[in-house]
Amino acid sequence: MAGNSFGTLFKITTFGESHGPMIGVVIDGCPAGLQLDLSYIQAQLDRRKPGQSALTTQRKESDVVQFVSGVFEGKTLGTPIAAILQNEDAKSQDYASIQNSFRPSHADYTYQEKFGIRDYRGGGRSSARETAARVVAGSIAELLLKTENIRITAYVSGIGSLQMDKQLQKVSRHEIDQSLVRCPNKILSDQMEALVAKAKKEGDSLGGVITCLIENCPVGLGEPVFDRLQADLAKAMLSINAVKGFEYGSGFEGSTWYGSQHNDEFVLKNGKVETSSNHSGGIQGGISNGMDIYFRVAFKPTATILKPQNTINDQGEKITQQVQGRHDPCVVPRAVPIVESMAALVLADHFLRHKTAKI
Repeated sequence: MAGNSFGTLFKITTFGESHGPMIGVVIDGCPAGLQLDLSYIQAQLDRRKPGQSALTTQRKESDVVQFVSGVFEGKTLGTPIAAILQNEDAKSQDYASIQNSFRPSHADYTYQEKFGIRDYRGGGRSSARETAARVVAGSIAELLLKTENIRITAYVSGIGSLQMDKQLQKVSRHEIDQSLVRCPNKILSDQMEALVAKAKKEGDSLGGVITCLIENCPVGLGEPVFDRLQADLAKAMLSINAVKGFEYGSGFEGSTWYGSQHNDEFVLKNGKVETSSNHSGGIQGGISNGMDIYFRVAFKPTATILKPQNTINDQGEKITQQVQGRHDPCVVPRAVPIVESMAALVLADHFLRHKTAKI
């Protein structure tokens, strides 16, 4: 199975299945001497882990990270970093009923056809459980970026039909985490919580949108032509479970404007080159221009719902399926640190690549 690695210089490989003994990640290319703030890494894992509230899956995982190589006396050695997370609360019996059938909009059928075998317990490798390993790696990438004062903040800007306006919000993670759904708009947050609770009660699910803001990114990150910064950000986001769309800057809306409306004019401000507007989303020609980078990520409704659904089994027979188990009625709130982590991995990789771009 290929496709388990991400990055060029700052490169990660994740491993493990949802109901196996553990999941983990190997990080190669992290510079030596980086001080690891274990409390920060754990805090990001806690923001992603299940069982946070009544609005998330009730699977209970402590998700305490254990580093088994590449770290000595709290600092990175420059050698490969390996980290593991134990799976403590897998209930594989909940998936016995789908062993020989294919859940609608899941990876069951495609994995079976591609590999001729699949781990049906919680989706195996296709489970979002794998993203906890990405958060470990992404948190380390963030610690590297913090040495350059680069800041990444994501928040929920939409769930179902409830959507914030596209005005970018500059808020802290502390403010965002005051909301169970991680939406910084208090009125909308309350409405979103009620909407998710209603979907859960009805055995249904909802999708949503996460907005991400990257501040203090230096000019020059991005490697044209095929490794443009926005292209790698898009790949990173689209690799996350349940993601259906990515747009940066003005996005799709910008396609309806005139060039005279959309162009970002250059100005000199306090001796620094900036743009008077930022419809480019901080990236031009695939390279960061020093302005804020911002993008939006769309997530589909959780595929696993408790309502009966029509499908077929591996013999091609029509069946009605009603799954069991513990599932998020909306994945978006727990996906916020995953989006931040994947953005950090892209920026850390491009930061290291940029350092080799010129003498």
